[in-house]
Amino acid sequence: MKLLEVLIERKVETLNRPFLYAYFGDRAVDTGFRVLVDFANSDLVAYVLKVTETNKTIEELEKETHFEIKEIKEVLDDKPLLNKELMELANQVSKDLLVPLISVLQAMLPPSLKPSKSTFRAPKIGYKKYLHILDSSEDGLTAKQAEILRLIKEKDILKSEVGSPSVVDKLIKLKRIEVVEKEHHRLVMDEAYMDVNENLTNDQIKAIKSIESTDKLVTLLQGVTGSGKTEVYLRLTEKCLESNRNVLMLVPEISLTPIMVDYFESRFKGKVAILHSELTDAQKYDEYRRIARGEANIVVGARSAIFAPLDNIELIILDEEQTESYKQDNMPYYHARDIAQLRAKYHHAKVVLGSATPSLETKARAMKGVYNYVELPTRINKQDLPDTLIVDMSRSENVSSFSYIFSNDLLDAIDERLDRNEQTVLLVNRRGYSYHLSCRNCGHIFKCPKCDIPLTYHKDTNSLKCHNCGHTEQAVDRCPKCNSKYLSRTGFGTERIEEELQKIFPHARILRLDSDVGKTRNNIAKVVRAFSEHKADILVGTQMVAKGHDFKDVTLVGIVSADVGLTQPSFRSTERVFQLITQAVGRSGRSDKRGEAIIQTYQPKNYAVTLGAAQDYETFYKEEMMVRKNSQYPPYVYLVEVEISSPNEDRTISFAREIAENIKEKSFEGVTVLGPVEPYIAKENKNYKRQIFLKYKNNAMIMQYLANLLDISKSISGINIKIIVDPYNV
Repeated sequence: MKLLEVLIERKVETLNRPFLYAYFGDRAVDTGFRVLVDFANSDLVAYVLKVTETNKTIEELEKETHFEIKEIKEVLDDKPLLNKELMELANQVSKDLLVPLISVLQAMLPPSLKPSKSTFRAPKIGYKKYLHILDSSEDGLTAKQAEILRLIKEKDILKSEVGSPSVVDKLIKLKRIEVVEKEHHRLVMDEAYMDVNENLTNDQIKAIKSIESTDKLVTLLQGVTGSGKTEVYLRLTEKCLESNRNVLMLVPEISLTPIMVDYFESRFKGKVAILHSELTDAQKYDEYRRIARGEANIVVGARSAIFAPLDNIELIILDEEQTESYKQDNMPYYHARDIAQLRAKYHHAKVVLGSATPSLETKARAMKGVYNYVELPTRINKQDLPDTLIVDMSRSENVSSFSYIFSNDLLDAIDERLDRNEQTVLLVNRRGYSYHLSCRNCGHIFKCPKCDIPLTYHKDTNSLKCHNCGHTEQAVDRCPKCNSKYLSRTGFGTERIEEELQKIFPHARILRLDSDVGKTRNNIAKVVRAFSEHKADILVGTQMVAKGHDFKDVTLVGIVSADVGLTQPSFRSTERVFQLITQAVGRSGRSDKRGEAIIQTYQPKNYAVTLGAAQDYETFYKEEMMVRKNSQYPPYVYLVEVEISSPNEDRTISFAREIAENIKEKSFEGVTVLGPVEPYIAKENKNYKRQIFLKYKNNAMIMQYLANLLDISKSISGINIKIIVDPYNV
């Protein structure tokens, strides 16, 4: 009999330990296999951590352990899901982030291979049926049979492509042909044609030499927008392939992936695999297996591609490294930048972090010499950065009479572009039609029943949506509290902007790019390509439009509400706004046409706005670092969040207070305790939440305390504790 120590698929701290099962079957089973088990009278998928042989009976083992030992129901795999490197990586991430190991494993694997019951609904290997010749003799065959036999003799042919099933069946019976199943790859890449930049600038040459020669693990490649960072990535990749080594290329937004795939596929045809959420589950499975078999040398993808089963890695690149989408906002809360460094250490590889506006943490490490630092200070075509205009929307004379959303300057500039057949990009940092719906009679605000935050109105579907949990309900024309028909829509989003523009410029061709558009598969790539091919005059979008795109005919960028993010209760809000403005402005004037950017704001003197408009990263870095130092926030300290949740609000509050007081009593050196506080989203999935934030410089003692806290919490019914290392929504 074999004894299996397994992890159950449920990613909760109380189940984050091995459970013992027996196996009497003949199939091979080993560490890294998935098995189906009965757990608490439910069929669940489990992940095997350890296998041992024993001569003891189940009864003897149950007496020793004082637990019931059940037999597994089924072995689900023929080989381990993860290689040695990725299994070690999963264990390290689980330990560093204080999260259940099963949550890391589920994040690492595509739907078809996840240690989760959902795997049964996910696609498996796709096959197509081909006809293969066994005997080419035409003796005794009819003319039609002989004709089909000759066709198959030239090459194996799809069974579905042969016109007469009855003739095929007869040939199979006569043993002249047979049906052969061949694996079918379900991702078909479009032909990619991207211009090759034959001549490198001196700055690009210096950057490549510095990255290749440094003995540091990580290099920050800081280059202004349009400075040619992508070409540096391509040249470095070329060198890696010449050495028979492989490359991981990460981009922050799905909208950027098709463009980066085109660049790499044009240069390295047939050697590129892609992994991102725009693929179907079947395509992800095929690409994952292709990578694991060593059939791709380059993987291009979004955040989760950092776990691709690529071997022999020499280079890992994170483009637009400052983007927060590299940080997973649900368990296991990893940051792709940290995983990249762990993988690079294992493979003796290098990490390149590319950005025009590096995160403060990355820039600080580069300035201290922890990272190698290289710079691309000028645009590739020597084109000047766009002219910028900051418009104060609090001054009524600046606001257009056509719509309070737009300034006169912005509408005039759009009109000019339409006359000159040039393109405009408009950034609105909120999707939907309006922020929320409320009653003017009684003041009732339509809120999410699970999260207790205002629902966003979407006009195209006449629905109210929660942008936190996804709850959706049909919009009504009367208040549910007082039955008043006087409902008010507050604020505006991408949908409203699109509608208003179409009224003002009825002949303009307008496209929208936000996560609502992206819900339809491949829509993002279609919109980006259509705009790149000048099939539209104006592109309205969220931050998806602000990064990485190279639209040659865009000469105007308008930021409709530049200061929306400044009102967010986060120490990162100023940095986010500066980065967004800088990146958005950089989309304008990237070819031989002069660019312009118009920034609408109610805070025209805020340094995030003024320095973003000026593309002055270095001054912003100094200003913001001073603010962070004075308030003691990253990168001057580390930060960890302890989240306490429970269906009972009073119990949540009292338990959170107990934890905070206990940490204070321990008097950990250099640890500051903030809270407990009520988060912006104080209720989620009917659970009330409180947060405690810990600032520290040496994490050994406090992390051990938190690990012990998680162990203790396993025995406390009705209370859930999460630890989030380096939280971003603070």
